[in-house]
Amino acid sequence: MTTENAPAAPKRDGVAIIVYQSTFDIAMMPMIIAQGALSMGMEVSIYYTFFGLSSLKKSFKPKMPGIWRLFTGMMVRKMGQQSIPTFSQMLKDNIEMGAKVYACSTSMTMMGVRKEDLVDGVEIAGVAKFLDMAANAGTTLAIG
Repeated sequence: MTTENAPAAPKRDGVAIIVYQSTFDIAMMPMIIAQGALSMGMEVSIYYTFFGLSSLKKSFKPKMPGIWRLFTGMMVRKMGQQSIPTFSQMLKDNIEMGAKVYACSTSMTMMGVRKEDLVDGVEIAGVAKFLDMAANAGTTLAIG
């Protein structure tokens, strides 16, 4: 069989991201990547599990990791000076731009997180949803 007769592979123009931690730096990475992908017309799906799940709580205020936690305020001010939105604003913007954001149902149960604890626009899904997202995306990233 020649390559001329082979069926074309389906175009997978999307990004699936799984986030499993929630420090400031880790929380910001998927937001920045998602905004870039969305602005390029790509489909974006972000799945939060384990400790990443706390990023989706209405009360979430990301902190730098470890000893760097003391410098969180400085980092937020520096980002503001550069006109970089806060995490919560980027999350809201990404959802409004069409990103699909999911909270892991198993992690929610395990950590006592309720639907009403989550920011608006977040959907609840099991691991099968993430596997489906990853299978249909051209790029899959794990951030944590």
